Amino acid sequence: MVKVLLVDDDSELTAMLSEYLAQESFDVHAVHTGEEGVTAALGGDYAIVVLDVMLPRQSGIETLRRIRQNSAIPVLMLTARGDNIDRIVGLDLGADDYVPKPCTPGELVARLRAILRRVSSPAPDFLPSATVQVGHLTLCPASRTALWRGAPLELTGIEFSLLEVLARSAGHLVSKQDLSLRALGRPLAPFDRRIDVHISSIRQKLGARDDGRPWIQSVRGQGYQLVSA
Repeated sequence: MVKVLLVDDDSELTAMLSEYLAQESFDVHAVHTGEEGVTAALGGDYAIVVLDVMLPRQSGIETLRRIRQNSAIPVLMLTARGDNIDRIVGLDLGADDYVPKPCTPGELVARLRAILRRVSSPAPDFLPSATVQVGHLTLCPASRTALWRGAPLELTGIEFSLLEVLARSAGHLVSKQDLSLRALGRPLAPFDRRIDVHISSIRQKLGARDDGRPWIQSVRGQGYQLVSA
């Protein structure tokens, strides 16, 4: 059974979600504070974390930040419906996806399975055993690890998937819609900024080229391309 860490201070909601997820073959452990969430996420053998943004004392955003300092475990955020600021900040800090509350258990299960599929297997048109080498970048899809200038490059699951798509098309423009379909396995919804936020995070991790421009260049309203040299 897939082990899920659920971090939410609403005890009735966690009980309901835990019962439903158990019926869907998930092994759920629930905690109710951000501090407990950080400890459990870093110390337990969990496959994924479901993290509420609105937590007492230590917010879900701060909890995510502390988890990301030491772990790339997939994190699905629960956010208030319509609160775009929390979603953008969460994605910028390395959340893999979000579900607005109130959500149906069925939608939560679907999002969890989509994330787990994404981080556990490459896209079907990729060769999982082939190492991708582009300039200073080396990607190992089988282990989902990355090297940049010979040093480990820490990426979230979505960041790795996006960078892999761009690396395999290095030097060529990849549309946002194509990026979403190939890396995330779903079409890009109107006004959805998730791709932009994740690309911004990858850019920061790669740093700037000698001429000061980013390694991932953009064409406004169209897409992105990874510079190969």
